[in-house]
Amino acid sequence: MSTKKTSPPNGAPGASAPPEPTTYRVNPEVEAKIDSYIKENPKYWAYLQAMPRERLERTVVLNEVRQIDRQQRMREGIMKRINTSPELKQAYETLVKNVPEDQREEVMTQLARQTQRVVSRSQGQRQARGEAVAA
Repeated sequence: MSTKKTSPPNGAPGASAPPEPTTYRVNPEVEAKIDSYIKENPKYWAYLQAMPRERLERTVVLNEVRQIDRQQRMREGIMKRINTSPELKQAYETLVKNVPEDQREEVMTQLARQTQRVVSRSQGQRQARGEAVAA
């Protein structure tokens, strides 16, 4: 992740000074995972290192686009499920009635995802204890 720094407008003090370099956060756990993956996949690492910079950059952007598309499909699926049940839709609308109109759908999907995780987790715990779980 990067920390962005804005440059002063033209004519402002320090406008002719070179821009400060972008600093990146370093997470030792993430770095260890990356190092481990590189060690386990030397051919893939060599392939990435041999890629031209522009192609590598475009690959990173493609991965970002895929992630955004996946999130959008998940959001649409959740909203479709909410909209097919009038009782469920009414319940979520009641929960988000005080949320600004332009943010309601996003908040509804967040609540639905959180609820789904809690339900899945509790069902998994019941199965682990040997209790019957109704589908």
